[in-house]
Amino acid sequence: MTAFSVTICPPSFAAANKFANSAGSNISDYAEIILIVIGTCLLMYKLLSKLMSRIQHRRHQLNEQLVRLNHSLNASGDEWWEWDIAKQEFHRGHHWDYFPDDGLRSDDHYTAGTIHPKDLPRVRKALNEHIQGGSDQFQITYRLKGQHNDSWFWVLDRGRVVGKDNQGHATRMAGTLSDINHLMQSKDQHLLFSHTLENISDAVVILDKAFKAVDVNQAFCKITGYQKEQLTNWQFAFDRYPQQFTEQLKQTLKSTGRWFGELEANRANGDIFQIELTIDAVSDDEGQFTHYVGVFSDITQRKNTERELRKLANSDTLTELPNRSLFYANHKHMVRRTEPHALLVFDLDDFKKVNDSLGHHAGDQVLCAVARRLKRCCRSQDTLYRLGGDEFAIVIEGSNSVSTLTEVAKRAMQTLNDPFTLQGSELFVTSSIGIAMYPLDGESTEELLKKADIAMYYAKNQGANRYQFFSESMNEQAIKRLHLESLMRQALKEGMFEVHYQPQYSVERQQMVGMEALVRLRHPEQGLIFPGDFMPLAEESGLIIDIGNLVLEQACKTVQQWRDIGLYKGHIAINLSAKELDLDNFSDHVEAVLAKTGLPANALELEITESSVMQSPKTAVESMQALRRQGIMLALDDFGTGYSSLAYLKKFPITTLKIDRTFVMDLESSLEDRQMANAIITIAHNLGLEVIAEGVETRDQLKILSAMSCDVCQGYYFSKPLSQRDMTTLLSTQQGNLPIELMETAPRTA
Repeated sequence: MTAFSVTICPPSFAAANKFANSAGSNISDYAEIILIVIGTCLLMYKLLSKLMSRIQHRRHQLNEQLVRLNHSLNASGDEWWEWDIAKQEFHRGHHWDYFPDDGLRSDDHYTAGTIHPKDLPRVRKALNEHIQGGSDQFQITYRLKGQHNDSWFWVLDRGRVVGKDNQGHATRMAGTLSDINHLMQSKDQHLLFSHTLENISDAVVILDKAFKAVDVNQAFCKITGYQKEQLTNWQFAFDRYPQQFTEQLKQTLKSTGRWFGELEANRANGDIFQIELTIDAVSDDEGQFTHYVGVFSDITQRKNTERELRKLANSDTLTELPNRSLFYANHKHMVRRTEPHALLVFDLDDFKKVNDSLGHHAGDQVLCAVARRLKRCCRSQDTLYRLGGDEFAIVIEGSNSVSTLTEVAKRAMQTLNDPFTLQGSELFVTSSIGIAMYPLDGESTEELLKKADIAMYYAKNQGANRYQFFSESMNEQAIKRLHLESLMRQALKEGMFEVHYQPQYSVERQQMVGMEALVRLRHPEQGLIFPGDFMPLAEESGLIIDIGNLVLEQACKTVQQWRDIGLYKGHIAINLSAKELDLDNFSDHVEAVLAKTGLPANALELEITESSVMQSPKTAVESMQALRRQGIMLALDDFGTGYSSLAYLKKFPITTLKIDRTFVMDLESSLEDRQMANAIITIAHNLGLEVIAEGVETRDQLKILSAMSCDVCQGYYFSKPLSQRDMTTLLSTQQGNLPIELMETAPRTA
């Protein structure tokens, strides 16, 4: 504000005295005095008006400044504050909905925001320190959260003491509050980026535009073995490659701004290692390359692993022979070259018995020995592969001569027929061989392998330990098997399997005591298909598991329904396959079926063939014992046609022995069969077992078996297998009794 002064001149003392001493002065004297006073007042009024005008002008300027300041604060988002320390009064701009609650600058006229508990002590300390004169300015950053905000954000709080009392104590303080959260986030991001580059496992090197090293991270030093000091002004280059390679790489970077590849490099100690390197150019605002950033990782271990994996992928870990994967790759290459050749596929006969009886370790030893022997059978130009399991293949290159192939096959069979010494004992292994020729039998890898497999399985089915060339008739049989397998899968889905029931009659009581469940496949076009046509393939393909489950559940359910209405009191016999018996917890599955259908355990008899038991005797016995503990009866089926081992028979927890139909069909004409049947019955009775003869078709057969004290008979002489409906009719009419004419049987012998 412009300074100014006013000088007031009082009236003269002469005039005053004259006025005072002359009471009778005339009017002119008074007028002079009045004029002087009026002049003085007018002068003072003029001066005061001028002063007020200047004050108003200054006030207008101040208001404009305050408006501009207020607009600036509004635009910046900052909050102004003023604190009368002496009076403990606080004022602010109200740009923010709340203000930090530090416990010092506060009154009842604002909403408090929460200062982070870890920051509050710092805020109070800095504020008190400035008030007491310990700092020129109060300035601090801290985290703040409003009442309606769940997240923390950073603020900058600045202020200064603007008033003091006579003793120098602070009486007034003013300042601003700024939201700097975005700055702190940028700072955090910068620090995070910096820390990330320094701590990532990949090596990073920054080069200037002249390709000299500017900086590297710790991973670079760790991977290469160099220290940062050693890399000052290091010129970008690759020691293991010609200088021309480095120059070409630089030109690529200058033109495209990026390069990627795998390279070899030297560590500081001279060791060679492999890297995967990416280099990118960094541009300025004008698009000019100013730096290059290279990032690489040590891929030495990965490359070594890849080599090992390729080796594992292409070779068999047990025998170290080329595997199926490499066979496909090599053979497809031969096919592309259209080279005449032949394929011999070997499959060891009954090799599962070796694993089951001697253990898988012994089985592995046998496979390695087989591989060594087969190698000796190959010519120098031939290749031996292990296709998987106990299956091998030899590719005979450059020839598909029948005589040559026969010679190789015979030599292989002969060398495998020699006994193997294992665990101090001799072990005999045979093989079935299938032979297919290119291009006669197939023009692709898949086709030739399929044809060789068909020939091999044909050889195995013909008795094994032989070789077989592929023929179209075998292919027709294979196609027929494929169609049959497809039909069985369809039958399982669409309910085309039926359970038929064949009665079993007690010879002594002359009434039905049981029945056997037999599965049939009813095709909508082909009609009824019998088990002999599909069960071997079902066993081989594994479908026997699903079929067996179907028969077990359906038979138990149906028999229990007959028992519930009083039509039947006997048991139901159901055949088990080797695969079912070999299942884990098979006894638990049977128990669940019985619980579901309500059939008592003693009303169920499971028939097990000798051959299925002998495939894995230990596992079979364990499963049989678990079934017997439930109260289920067990019958050994087809006794006399398989191993007929009395030692095993004594160990099996069976309740019944079944005489195979092959011994029954010629009882009338064959003394040998009669003696065999009689011996089986005698052995069974001596072991406390019941005997069932199946396949009884004539009255004379029944008389002979009755004379031998056979307990139960079944066969077409009594009844063919019946559908559920027909068996219901039989049970309703005969009530389980034999026809009257069958009572006149021959007298039973002792």
